[in-house]
Amino acid sequence: MSSVSTQDYIAQRRGDVLTTGRLSASAREAMAVLGLNAPDCRKDHDTCIQALTATEGLDSERRLATLSEAWLADALAIEKQRPVGQQDRDRLLDAYLQTARAAYAYLFFTPRSPSDRAFEDRQTQVRDYYNYAVQQAVTRLFEQYRGRSPGPGEKVAAGPWQVLGEMSEVKLAEGRRLPHELVPASTLTFQGLRSMYRRDGFGAELVAVTARRVNDADTFKTPFSETPFPAVTAILSFPGDTLEQVMATREATLTGYDPYKRDAVQLAGTKVPLAANFTSGYGLWLARSGFATQALRNVLGSEEGIAAPHVYLLQPYDPDRRTIIMLHGLASSPEAWINMANEVLGDETLRQHYQIWQVYYPTNAPLATNNRAIREALSETMAHFDPAGGAQASRDIVVIGHSMGGVLSRLLVSSSGTVLWDALRDRGRLDDKRLEQAREEFAPILSFDAFPGITRAVFIAAPHRGTPFAENTLSRWLSNLITLPAAVVRQFAKLNRLADADGASPPESPARVPNGVDNLSEKDPYVLLTGRMPISPSVRYHSIIANDTPGVPLAESDDGLVPYRSAHLEGAQSEKVIPYSHSVQETPEAILELRRILKLQLDPQAP
Repeated sequence: MSSVSTQDYIAQRRGDVLTTGRLSASAREAMAVLGLNAPDCRKDHDTCIQALTATEGLDSERRLATLSEAWLADALAIEKQRPVGQQDRDRLLDAYLQTARAAYAYLFFTPRSPSDRAFEDRQTQVRDYYNYAVQQAVTRLFEQYRGRSPGPGEKVAAGPWQVLGEMSEVKLAEGRRLPHELVPASTLTFQGLRSMYRRDGFGAELVAVTARRVNDADTFKTPFSETPFPAVTAILSFPGDTLEQVMATREATLTGYDPYKRDAVQLAGTKVPLAANFTSGYGLWLARSGFATQALRNVLGSEEGIAAPHVYLLQPYDPDRRTIIMLHGLASSPEAWINMANEVLGDETLRQHYQIWQVYYPTNAPLATNNRAIREALSETMAHFDPAGGAQASRDIVVIGHSMGGVLSRLLVSSSGTVLWDALRDRGRLDDKRLEQAREEFAPILSFDAFPGITRAVFIAAPHRGTPFAENTLSRWLSNLITLPAAVVRQFAKLNRLADADGASPPESPARVPNGVDNLSEKDPYVLLTGRMPISPSVRYHSIIANDTPGVPLAESDDGLVPYRSAHLEGAQSEKVIPYSHSVQETPEAILELRRILKLQLDPQAP
């Protein structure tokens, strides 16, 4: 007798071929009952498998669990040998399919049901064998048949197996039938994401990659795109009504599911939870986007930036989920929302009721231009997916904006009335004829109402009345580096000439066109005028404000960029002040506040 620590005892009972590379204690004990030695079985796999298949010395649960692990051990051994020939690849694929079949039989065709074994470590191990084997089999099948799209009902050969694919529930961007790449979610890890959100269950967690370039809006035919990295969960099922029939078959059905639409599936008459990974697709999209390097080019207006807003749907469009619209700030990109968006995706209640759209826009452009362009992009997106306007996705929308995005969000829920026209008329002392001429040409940027469907807004560190930071030396230097599109320059130059009271400026006279940095100045006429516009009475709004000046009275505080007096809005349903700098949207406190607000939006009795 010898003593074993609790930690070693648990490690011995739970360690297996996946976690340690050695067969589990359960497998070794089952083999010992049959007079089999585990190391010998690794050397003579065929003899061991034959003994496990034919024996009556073990009950069906122990036999099938051990058989599944033994097949998986063989598959992992083949993987280490780096199979190159078709015969070796067929043998590897066969080993994974055999692993999945034995695990499937254990789970659903033995006397006890999965619920009867709910607290048993061995069932968890066998489920993991099944999930891993499905992952490897599916990705290998994808590589083998890359570029070929089997027709409906067509089976493909997988060594001695025939596999039927059923992917009708999986929706890929741009109507694609096959992705460019299939990435196992279990192989991905990310820096910058605080949490990885997934759901335990059955099936292989995958990411279907459908686009090679993801951040260049000019490559899209429309101002919107569904995620090119949708989450997919793959299930392998095997025909047969009895254990004997299942273990005798060499056929399998591969079914793909959208884990956002399903949380359970029926397998062999048993309802089981569907595995899912809700973070990997989002993380992979950000990792491959290049947003971090493009953001500065974007604000400077260089050729590598974007010319117009683009709406990114973070999951395939769902008409039954409410829409969250996120708008980033100056010199930023959708990366600004990395943890906030991930936490929304990770909250079960919010994930079931919301879908996220992130707007990527050129922050060098004037606020007036972006306000119009973002509205047009959102309108076209909604018209495409919901032309009748009756879907839940088009109602009770929540818009969330950080910094400059907060100012634009406020414009989305405001009505211009005659504020801008009155200022233009007074500045240029326009008579009725010139005012009507201006209306005909500039109405799209000077006249607007609250965007339809938005009923709640969250403004985060938003300089609604501008900020003195936009007037400092660094900001002025940055402003002078910014290049605006020629069309924007011509349009604003024409507007300036129209408002020239004396008509002294010749047509070719250069005009100073305010850019995104200029518009954030607390002296900028446009931001001062829009600050007077009323927010729609049908919109409930909230403020999240950062305070990076401890010891200073709240009314005189700021976050390093935006003063409290500019971020504060009268009439807000709530105002959360968080001790932090301007990038407050990434803090746990801000994320918790947003989750509270989003759940409040779901309550029909909430004010």
